[in-house]
Formats: sequence, C-alpha cells, structure tokens
Amino acid sequence: MFKSKQPTKTALPLSASIIATGNTINGNISSEGDIRIDGTIKGNVFSKAKVLIGTEGMVEGTIHSREADISGNVCGNINCKELLHLKGNATVSGDIHTGKLLIEPSVSFNGQCQMGANIVELKSEMAAAVNE
Repeated sequence: MFKSKQPTKTALPLSASIIATGNTINGNISSEGDIRIDGTIKGNVFSKAKVLIGTEGMVEGTIHSREADISGNVCGNINCKELLHLKGNATVSGDIHTGKLLIEPSVSFNGQCQMGANIVELKSEMAAAVNE
C-alpha cells in the first residue's frame, strides 16, 4: 500500500567558473563546465563546455573547448569542436581549428584557420596520441 520513496539521483547543473577582472592566473585551467574569463590567464584553458572571454579578458595559451565566445584577447591557438564566435574588438594571434566560425567585422585575427568537424576530430585524436 505504501511504497518507500528512494531518493532519486539528480545531476546538479554545472555552474560557470569566473575569473574576474583584475585577477591573473599562471598555469593551466581545466573545467567540466563553462568558464568566463574577464581577467588574465597565462596558461592553457581546457573546457568540455563553453569558454567565454569578456572584453577585458586575456588568454596567453591554447584554448580547447566545445564552444567559445571571444570578445577579448587571445595569444595562442584555439581548438573548438563546435562554434567559435569572435566578436566586438576581439584580437586573436594564433591558429584556429574549429567546426564552425563566426567573425564580426571589427575583430582582428592573425593566423591560420581550419574548419570542419573532421579537422577538429583529427586534431583531438593527434593530441591524444602524442600524450600517450
């Protein structure tokens, strides 16, 4: 007649990690969720979700993510599996490997770009092979 209710396991939503303006991090960052960067990172950024770089944000290193919105500065390569959106007065100095790319006219980009899902998958497999 009465059934005991077992607690159900619910996945907690991943919240965004924020590096605020005025903060500098020296070293690599890895996250399962979104990362918002308004400060400075001197190292590589790894995210299984989305990387957002605000207008005051700066990354001196490689970015690996599923998606990315960049309005600040990146000095390094960007590897994005899905959509990379460069907007506003963003400045990128480095190579881009992405599935899809959206660049606004005011963006400054200096490097090479390779697009398409096969390019990103190939680069990921090559990186994994090198690390083994």
